[in-house]
Amino acid sequence: MTEDDPIRVVLADDEHLLRMALAALLPMDGGIQVVAQASNGMEAVAATLEHRPDVLVIDLEMPGMDGLEAVAEIRASLPDQRVLMLTRHARPGVLRRALKFGVLGFMSKSADPEEIADVLRELRTGRRWIAHDVLEASVVDDSPLTERELDVLRETREGYSVKDIARRLYLAPGTVRNYLSSAMQKSGTSTRHDAARVARDRGWL
Repeated sequence: MTEDDPIRVVLADDEHLLRMALAALLPMDGGIQVVAQASNGMEAVAATLEHRPDVLVIDLEMPGMDGLEAVAEIRASLPDQRVLMLTRHARPGVLRRALKFGVLGFMSKSADPEEIADVLRELRTGRRWIAHDVLEASVVDDSPLTERELDVLRETREGYSVKDIARRLYLAPGTVRNYLSSAMQKSGTSTRHDAARVARDRGWL
């Protein structure tokens, strides 16, 4: 690959109009080729593994499998895959998680296509680029939860019952309930599902 070769991109976003607009505008730069599009995390994984683009451009929040979960699955097979993540609402802790998963670029979905194109050129060389507004909004909010409390909340997010969580984590159901009770108290919530949602929104999960 040389600098004269087009940057091959997979676009993944559940917002159809935005995705189509980017797919139309980015190639106008002259050096970018959109090789595939995806409307959810599972499609993003499949398209990236099939096309192996120079850069995956992926939305953070998508139904089912979100952007970070998709990136984690992709990098299990393609550990060097370059990723530009887009978001409308950067939450505390999310940037930390994204960097942990190997995301090189992180910027707002409101950015101009020309700016996105410039960032794609930076990422192709392996350089990192984090938008200032995302950096400010993503100040790390350290989790007060223990690893075990986070474990049971992850399982809760996946829809498992207390009995199933106990079986999957090799714990007694009463122990799982204790972890959930502690997590609810620390997160200021009254249900385990609300605790899981708060933990996700604050970037703890």
